[in-house]
Amino acid sequence: MDILFLNENLVEVIRAVGYVGVTFAVFAESGLFFGFFLPGDSMLFTAGLLASQGFFNIYILASLTGIAAIVGDSVGYWFGTFVGPAIFAKEDSRFFKKSDIEKAHAFYDAHGPKAIVLGRFIPIVRTFVPILAGVAKMEYMTFLRYNIIGALIWGVGVTVAGYVLGSVIPDAERYILPIAILIIATSFIPVVMEYIQKRKNIRI
Repeated sequence: MDILFLNENLVEVIRAVGYVGVTFAVFAESGLFFGFFLPGDSMLFTAGLLASQGFFNIYILASLTGIAAIVGDSVGYWFGTFVGPAIFAKEDSRFFKKSDIEKAHAFYDAHGPKAIVLGRFIPIVRTFVPILAGVAKMEYMTFLRYNIIGALIWGVGVTVAGYVLGSVIPDAERYILPIAILIIATSFIPVVMEYIQKRKNIRI
């Protein structure tokens, strides 16, 4: 879980890798199947917090994370169209677990195109959902629309949230763990609301 990465080490890593490292990490977690282990939510939030302290320019940072999220998901989509259903036959390896793709597949089946947006906030799922959209041959312009919406809410939104909270809370870096837990917990609200709505529709 991303929360486990929220400590001083993450702050130091982000300081060391800078714009390039953060951008590549967002890109990799969004669309490269071996990027599922990266701490996306906590990394975006922490980078935003560091921007509030002057380490990053928030406009540059938010633009880069948003673009990386869009491009990453698109790469995942086209990879899915290329590999097709064969991905379900792939054996477990160091960077791939069949159970992960099965979980993402179930999530995609349950939510359809909205999984592209909702899946952004769920570790592992956000990496494999765009690939599955490609496997399922979702119409690309439909995929791109949901991809952009998800990238703005997640890639830009979580980054800006870290920046805003870091700007209004003195010494916010000391409280990064509880603040980020709150942000990550809040990010699950859309998924929970979607689930509740589906349950209501089933009963009707």
